[in-house]
Amino acid sequence: MRSAREFLQPLAAGAPMPLTEIPTRAARMIHFFDPSSEKMRARVPDMLGRVDVLLGNLEDAIPIESKEAARNGLIEIARSNDFADTQLWTRVNSLDSPWFLDDMIDLVDAIGDRLDVIMLPKVNGPWDIQYVDQLLAQLEARRELPRPILLHAILETATGVANVEEIATASPRMQGMSLGPSDLAASRRMKTTRVGGPHPDYIVRSDPHPANPTAPRATFMQDPWHYTLARMIDACAGSGIFPFYGPFGDFSDDIACEDQFRDAFILGCVGAWTLHPRQIAIARRVFRPDPDTVDFARRVVAAIEGGSGVAVVDGKMQDDATYKQARVLLETAELIGRKDPEVAALYGM
Repeated sequence: MRSAREFLQPLAAGAPMPLTEIPTRAARMIHFFDPSSEKMRARVPDMLGRVDVLLGNLEDAIPIESKEAARNGLIEIARSNDFADTQLWTRVNSLDSPWFLDDMIDLVDAIGDRLDVIMLPKVNGPWDIQYVDQLLAQLEARRELPRPILLHAILETATGVANVEEIATASPRMQGMSLGPSDLAASRRMKTTRVGGPHPDYIVRSDPHPANPTAPRATFMQDPWHYTLARMIDACAGSGIFPFYGPFGDFSDDIACEDQFRDAFILGCVGAWTLHPRQIAIARRVFRPDPDTVDFARRVVAAIEGGSGVAVVDGKMQDDATYKQARVLLETAELIGRKDPEVAALYGM
């Protein structure tokens, strides 16, 4: 464990200084695309401005024979487009794969000045982050990059969940974390093939009716990811980094996708992965406060000057705790409104 004095020092001579605070930027959706596909690469210019984060995927869903083409395709995309205020991320191959090292070296050398965040799959503990932290510092120094590339961990192993707090604080490069339900389900030996969302057999059942114990009893689907997601959000909040919901794999069920995204937003996530274009609009709609809620938050803040004291707003008692909640809502609204003119108009900004 590095001392507090050393934590914010570069890990290689000539590497950029680590950030003392992670930039707060709108990231309602991390939109995945396959850089090995010429068809997908051709769509990228139209995606810029529509999404907050565009992620070139090099790992799962990219066939072995297309790994190198995906890496080269991402380099081509980064060099040939002006991303403006759309962030460019990539998900590299896992640390135990034969492609990881080439991913890191080639991408940092070729487009290190354009990459905002590198997403690391299957992170098991702080040792994974610390290894990549050191490697990136060496590559950044060689390339003479002016700013550090940030890291984002996917929580998709049981070991990773057990070490989630240590992962969150492993490096000043840590930007955030995402829930990876598919690999996590396999790691835990869960009995599901779903990609995110609740499960029809993971239920609670109402008690028998006292007067008619044989009458049908209502059942309610439960979310098997709630514990893990909440724990990840706590780890991120305690470390000053950002939590994200991962994928929702049923592209045919927009209603369930919206419900899952909204649950994650209410719990504290700032965004989610979008794997299909139709999910982009869902994320844009969900990962922002409701305009009526923003209006109420403004009135709470106005009623409690400086965040101390008690006030009654719409017949409900408000105090310093609800003032803090209102400030979170307003800060979120202001952040997204600066990025998205349509949202700004909704909030009267």
